[in-house]
Amino acid sequence: MRIVITGATGFIGSHLACKFLEEGGEVFALVRPGSSHLEALPVHDNLHIIWCDLEHTADCISQIGSADAFFHFAWGGVNRQEIDSPEVQAKNVAGSLDCVRTAGELSCRIFMDAGSRVEYGLTDGIMSEDRECHPINQYGKAKWEFYQKAAPLCKELGMHYLHLRFFSVYGCGDHPWSIISTLVRELPQGKTVPLSACLHHWNFMYIDDAVQAVYELYRHLPNQTDAPAVSEIVNVASADTRVLRSFVEEIRHLAGDKGQLEYGAFVQAKEGALSIRPDVTKLQALTGGWREAYTFGRGIEQMRKKQIQP
Repeated sequence: MRIVITGATGFIGSHLACKFLEEGGEVFALVRPGSSHLEALPVHDNLHIIWCDLEHTADCISQIGSADAFFHFAWGGVNRQEIDSPEVQAKNVAGSLDCVRTAGELSCRIFMDAGSRVEYGLTDGIMSEDRECHPINQYGKAKWEFYQKAAPLCKELGMHYLHLRFFSVYGCGDHPWSIISTLVRELPQGKTVPLSACLHHWNFMYIDDAVQAVYELYRHLPNQTDAPAVSEIVNVASADTRVLRSFVEEIRHLAGDKGQLEYGAFVQAKEGALSIRPDVTKLQALTGGWREAYTFGRGIEQMRKKQIQP
């Protein structure tokens, strides 16, 4: 397995790199020049750092030669200042399409990219992959635009293509300001955490399960060179969807019932309290019936153990 990963120092990308290394793969991590996050990646004989930004991915071809699969997880402008910038998101789409072309030049048989639940837009219904998309911010629109352009391009290049719509992945290494990171860090200290009303539905997936799901999708794709190219959108989420307050209360209980939860104090994003209810039927079908190994509580306990390690 010769694997190329963009966004390899990010939360999901770094864990995916570790997963393929554990499975005996050779990983080529495309890292933005000047990145200060190399500590997210392990020291390993089969890990190769390729200094390359999203605008110059073709530069990696001479260094890699050929590969089996290309995982494109890099995406700029995900902060609040740039998430609605048409210019930034257009740049992401152009660079991402260059990644598809680079994968073709590397003779990859598989291309996967990180889509997002925000592509579905404002809906409180079940989010199945065949649902019509109406994203409301530029980030979601750009992810949806990229998929629509990448699917025919991958078919033209003869690559299997999976557009992975990640929902809420949590675990050590996630943004420190995420709701899970905040609760796991501050409740054991007896702090008060301001929250929304937390009455909408949500779905969380532990990071180890998320990367295992991606690996299982990779493993179950056809190996034959003459097999028809697969092109699918796949929700990557757990089977555990419930009211957000239930998850919050479970974390507080695991923290020894310490701290205070200040419901209704947090100002909602412009889209409001959007419920997310992913359909994971396709994920299970494409992975031969795979199911996640971590319950929500077990994932939280793993985070707590790693936080208290010296």
